Amino acid sequence: MGWRIKWVSSFNTDFNRDYHVSFTPEEIESKRIFYNFAMRERGMDELPGISVFARDAAGAVYHTYSCYARGLDMLNGAYHLLDLTPKGRDESGPHNMAWVRRHDQYAD
Repeated sequence: MGWRIKWVSSFNTDFNRDYHVSFTPEEIESKRIFYNFAMRERGMDELPGISVFARDAAGAVYHTYSCYARGLDMLNGAYHLLDLTPKGRDESGPHNMAWVRRHDQYAD
């Protein structure tokens, strides 16, 4: 029996809260969140994470893998390209990504 990959969205579900990558307004305000298996001091409403599940022949679903934070870098090809450049990701702080801008936020 072969494996079949199915991508699903967490839109309009509690999935991101259940897997600790989305946070309540109270958590954001307090800057105390549970992320990557530890309490963190952050004030963001979402952080990156990926989860993998498998379903057996009887239909039971198993959570087989989760990864957070820097463990996801291998999934973002842009990071690999930036890491080859002289300034790399040019991060000014841990996970700050100050270099990221929307297309209309760059100077002329």
